[in-house]
Order: sequence, then C-alpha cells, then structure tokens
Amino acid sequence: MFNLQVSNIMDNLEEVTEPVSPSGRYFNSSIICAYVFGFLESEVPINDSQTMYLLKHVFLPINPRFSSIMVRDKHGKMMWKKVEVRPEDHIKFPIFPKNESSEFYDQYFDEYVSKIMMERTPQEKPLWEIHMIKYPTSNAAGTLIFKLHHALGDGYSLMGALLSCLQRADDPSLPLSFPSRKSSESPPPYEKGFFKWFPSTIFSFFKSISDFGWSIAKSSMIEDDKTPIRNGDEGVEFQPSVLSNISFSLDHIKQIKSKLGVTINDVITGVIFYGIRLYMQEIDNKARKANSTGLVMLSTRNIGSYQSVQDMTKADSKSPWGNHISFLHVSIPKLSQASLSNPLEFVWKAQKIIKRKRNSFTVFLIEWLLDMELKLRGPEAVAKHMYGTLRNSSVVMSNLIGPVEPMALANHPVKGLYFTMTGGPESINIAVMSYTRVLRVTLKTQKGFIDEQKFKFCMVKAFEDISKAATEVPNKSKG
Repeated sequence: MFNLQVSNIMDNLEEVTEPVSPSGRYFNSSIICAYVFGFLESEVPINDSQTMYLLKHVFLPINPRFSSIMVRDKHGKMMWKKVEVRPEDHIKFPIFPKNESSEFYDQYFDEYVSKIMMERTPQEKPLWEIHMIKYPTSNAAGTLIFKLHHALGDGYSLMGALLSCLQRADDPSLPLSFPSRKSSESPPPYEKGFFKWFPSTIFSFFKSISDFGWSIAKSSMIEDDKTPIRNGDEGVEFQPSVLSNISFSLDHIKQIKSKLGVTINDVITGVIFYGIRLYMQEIDNKARKANSTGLVMLSTRNIGSYQSVQDMTKADSKSPWGNHISFLHVSIPKLSQASLSNPLEFVWKAQKIIKRKRNSFTVFLIEWLLDMELKLRGPEAVAKHMYGTLRNSSVVMSNLIGPVEPMALANHPVKGLYFTMTGGPESINIAVMSYTRVLRVTLKTQKGFIDEQKFKFCMVKAFEDISKAATEVPNKSKG
C-alpha cells in the first residue's frame, strides 16, 4: 500500500477526508520540511508489549491526519487522503550495544537523535514516527520520541494529542491540570475607562504598524549580523544538530518572579537573552553588541490551556486542530557594562518588550499577511517568506506549558517531557516547556558551529547571576 506512487493514489479519491490547511502546505514544501519532536522520558525500563495496541486504539483515532497522506486532486488542490496504516512501519527500535553504562548510552542517544532530526519521513505514508529508546541514559530508564510533521498541526495540537494518550500517575480518573496563564499584572487598557483606554489604544495601533513594517523588512531584506550564533550560510537546515537540555526549578523561578514583580515568562526570557549575550562575548568580545534578533513563535489561539482533542476537532471549536501560529521579531538586548554589573537589566528589558508586544496587533497582522500571500501567490511563496524570516534571524524560540501533576503512559511513569522543532535554517532553536515543578529548556544547536557545552554553561551562568541579583532586591508588593 505504501509503495504506491501519487498517480496511483489519485485513482481512488473517495477516501479524501479534508483539504490540507494553508500552513500544512508551506510546512511541507520544497523549501521547508518542518517537524515537531516530543520526548517522553520514562522512570522505568520500557515494556513494549502494549505498543501496537496503543497505536491502533489510542494514537491513530486521535485525528484522521495520523492515518492520512497528502495528495493532489485533479484541480491541483492538496488534500488529506485516508490510507491503511501499518503501525510497524512507523515505530522504530534502535539497536545499541548491550550492557553498557548510562554515560555510554548518552552518546549513542545523542547521535541517534541528531540523525533522525535530519531525516525526512516518506511522503507515501502518514507523516509521523515513534522511536523507542529502550536503553538507560543519565536522564531516564528509557525514552519515547514522537516525530510529527508540522503539517499535521502546531505544537498546541500535537502536544494535546500526545497528552491525550497519558494519564495522571496519582489518579487516572482525574484530568490533567495546567498552570494558569492569567497574569498578575494590571487589567487591559479598555477596562480602565475611555480616557485611559483611547490614548493607549492609539499608541498600540501605531506601534503595531511600526513593528509590522519592521517584521516585513526583517523577513525580506534586513539580516542579522554574522555572529557566533549566526553564520548566515545557505543550507544550515541540512547540517547536523546537537540537542541538549537544561532543567530549572520552577519553584526557584517563581521566587525570582515574586521578587521582581514580573512573570515567569519575563524571567526565563531574560535568562535566555542574557545567556546568549554571554556566549557571544565568550566567543568574540565584539559580538556582544552585534545586531541579533530572536524570532518568537506564538500561538494565535485565545485560550488559557489545552482543550481535549475531541473539543479541538469540533466544527465550532474556539481552538480548532491545525496550525494557528504567528511570530514576532524581538531584538536581543545588547550586553553593556551596566547589564554586566546588573544582569536584572535583561529581565526588565524582557518584561518591557513582552508587555508591549502583548498589547500589540502585530501577531495578527503577520497572520493576515501570510493568509493574503497564500491566496495571491501560493504556498511556495509563503514557504519562501517563512524561510527568509527564519534565516535572517539569529535564534528561534518557542514554549509550551505542560501538566502540573506527574503523568504515566501505560503504567510507565513519565520522568521528563520536552520538545524541539526542526526544518529551519537557524543555528540555534530554543524550546521551553514546564512539567510538574521543572522548567525544561531544550537547546538545538548547529553541530560544529555552536559550542554546545559552552552555550549551555552560559545559560546556566545567566540563571545563577540573575537569581543571585534578585535576592538583593527588596520584595515587590505584586507578583
């Protein structure tokens, strides 16, 4: 079945389920082929006896796209076509040497992940794979890797699908819960009365237009400087990458948040920006003041937490399945003597940037631009626009929230949960995810160009410096 060519598949179109979404088309094009990788770390050795049952009866029914391929109909329109799925063609069991140490398996794990991040899944079968690492590493007794094509959905959809396969470890009958996204900041301007709301709205409108114009220029004409975090070469997406992780205590971050009267997002963004500049200075002192931009991937869903998969697939869903993303260009603050002596400057700057961007319409203007470009010029043009946006920036950043309670998959307690994305021409991709009381920062760095150990060290140092500086600040009344 899976060896059929597209021309043969076209002979039977009655199984077509739905059109491929606009973003699905440009995420699976000749220019961009993007994947979301989800990593589940098990506390106990993996028992694969229930694997096929779970795939057939739990995973595949989540969404028809997991049982579909992309085909072109007689009008040239891309469609999802239902096919027969053989789970054994999608699940991989890598073989490593037996009876070795966890440190030994760390190296094999890293090399294996680097390899599968570069590989494309065959187009003649559904665009997903599951890799089961049954060898103990320093982090886990075993690891499940979900490789899901971005055309299937965005991080929100795919993480929601993954979480629907999991249960609370303490009580499977109870639903998973997630941290509240409600801010402790002051209410929006429109809740403060007309005379305060109107000027702030006008200001936000003009700033949005300015940011939108800058975003267009950044995507098409203005490149970041070549620095230790951006070499600017063609074809970076085809170069091998290294994946590394840093775990921060969420309770510790909350202490910093309360001290400074900011949000958790402000703290971690400040840490990342400061860590990036420390690394740039470490490699080349002049680079600490180079023009560098972080591209922040954002969900355009106006929802505080994950919906169930059933709710996402409803016709009237407020947060439907698919790709509902946009992006923002954020200038990475330059490293100065003032910020070196007081690293909290990076948190304050992050707070200021995030607060202004949050009140901006730029995200929705960018989403509108991509929709218009798709209608007028087609998916390949949008893919080229996205590629230029990624290539002209220095770092790509994204984040997802995870459950508060520990989870389990088929009686396998989940020790850790993290994700990353591949397919773009950036040298550094940073993904942030919370799970229980831990915030996981995943660094995907270009092998041979980024010194991943030094980069990781600079991130840890940034957190320690900001944490230390925060202890010297008097308590804020808010936060």
